[in-house]
Amino acid sequence: MILCANFKANKTRQETRAYMAVVESFVSANDISDTIIVFPPFTALDHDPRNVLIGVQNGYPVINGAYTGEIALEQLEEFGIRTILIGHSERRHVIGETQEQIAAKFQFFAEQGFVIVYCVGEPLSVREAGNDVMMGYIEQQFEGIDLSYPDLILAYEPVWAIGTGLTPSNEDIEALHSALRAKTSAPLLYGGSVKVENAGEIMALDNVDGVLVGSAALSANDFCDMIAQAAELNTEIGE
Repeated sequence: MILCANFKANKTRQETRAYMAVVESFVSANDISDTIIVFPPFTALDHDPRNVLIGVQNGYPVINGAYTGEIALEQLEEFGIRTILIGHSERRHVIGETQEQIAAKFQFFAEQGFVIVYCVGEPLSVREAGNDVMMGYIEQQFEGIDLSYPDLILAYEPVWAIGTGLTPSNEDIEALHSALRAKTSAPLLYGGSVKVENAGEIMALDNVDGVLVGSAALSANDFCDMIAQAAELNTEIGE
């Protein structure tokens, strides 16, 4: 399993250090074998991880340069960052990144050998238009994306479920992940109002290889609870 915590624009550097201390101690004490990734804000990338990966929520596809407000490869390398989140719905719908920009970012960081957690998903209006429309919308988010990239992790996040408390039915998640599995052998994560109460149930679904968690992972103890649920699933299936 792969469990990711996306802090978004939350937590200070001090709060992140305290959070990481709790999660890393839990992972160590419970001999967790799953991949755990935390995406803190830029200001907290200076953590020296022990058994939890630190990823960056965004990066500009250049080594360095005159790109005000951005963070580039040179700065990420200073922190030893080798994992990046690309295509998150908030970058698409709030910041306004186009698929062309997202694809350029993907290509650049793939060339640098980063682990890429690539996000796709649809707004509610698209889902309500029917399965064919929804799949066509998601297909457009694969334009310029190498689905055979060996360090790709694909995250499905229905936009209408992020931060709303709403989630698709288990049957809907399985159907969508089954369609994604036909396109790539990369690990498939589910995101969108994942929380302690439903994480284990979601991770037990077919073709779900983990979760990408937002606000519900801001509590270190809650995130550790989800990690424990994944470990329990591993025990049940004999991994």
